[in-house]
Amino acid sequence: MRVRMVARESAEEVSDEMNNVVRIAKNAAVQAPSRFFSVLDFDHVQLEECLELAASLKAARAARRPHVRPLEGLHIALLFEKPSLRTRSTFTIAIRELGGEVIEPPADVVLGGRETIPDVAKNIERWVTGVVIRTFAQSRIEAFAKAAPSLKVVNALTDEEHPCQALADCLTLTEQWGSLRGRTITFVGDGNNVAASLAQAAIMLGAHVRVATPVGFELPDHVSAATRSVARLGGTLMLTNDAVEGVSGADAVYTDVWASMGQESQTDTRKTVFAPFQVNAALMAHAKSDALFMHCLPAHRGDEVTDEVIDSPASVVFDQAENRLHTQKALLAMLFS
Repeated sequence: MRVRMVARESAEEVSDEMNNVVRIAKNAAVQAPSRFFSVLDFDHVQLEECLELAASLKAARAARRPHVRPLEGLHIALLFEKPSLRTRSTFTIAIRELGGEVIEPPADVVLGGRETIPDVAKNIERWVTGVVIRTFAQSRIEAFAKAAPSLKVVNALTDEEHPCQALADCLTLTEQWGSLRGRTITFVGDGNNVAASLAQAAIMLGAHVRVATPVGFELPDHVSAATRSVARLGGTLMLTNDAVEGVSGADAVYTDVWASMGQESQTDTRKTVFAPFQVNAALMAHAKSDALFMHCLPAHRGDEVTDEVIDSPASVVFDQAENRLHTQKALLAMLFS
């Protein structure tokens, strides 16, 4: 009798969890954009619903419970011009766990110049339902989407933005704190794509975002303006050229490589310029005693961060990496439900 009761309770839990996941996905999908190029393609409600859905999907996966499969019978193409470990792996798993099939045409035949981007897009559009693109200039993904209007298109990284990383970052912080509202998150280093997307997402959730960069490497003015325009719940954005000022009293300190993909020729010059912005124990000492350390990975240990910091109990870098899977799964479920 006890076995039957436990089995029935377990089935009811699975059913309740499934219903909750389906409810969130459907509600989020009502107003969800058909394309996700930027965090700014979400309003704050959609961002919050994406994070809630990601948490539900993560719990279901951990419990080995079934969940929604909105990609059943659909094919999604991964079009990657840049190397990838986390993005490729997590999108592949996410698509398969949502019921879809993945195709991966070689980089040199999709966006490498063998054909024009519009010609490639018009071919791909005949075969698949959606594409995940990891490329250089944002204009390349925009040109692809314009030529293939029926496709769902996701930005898996461009030189300007990295919105999927920001989703994972916010889920990680929500798991740590419960809410980002009123928390101070400092990005130290280059005002790059990761910094831009992090600032946009965190400020929408009520965080105080600081971006500490060397002179000449600040967030672009239009990114700062767009970020401030979506602030809510008291969220703020501060730019500084002083690493200590940026980190002082922070709840989380985030950094990234000093030379991103495509900037390898600048590596030696940037090492000199960015040396005062290395996240080490001395810099972390200016943050709160329980401050978290974050990095989107891969890390260049000994450059932007020391081993002592990235391997410390304060580091949540592998939580961020894991959460790429769950937030991308939630994003796809929203786009395809």
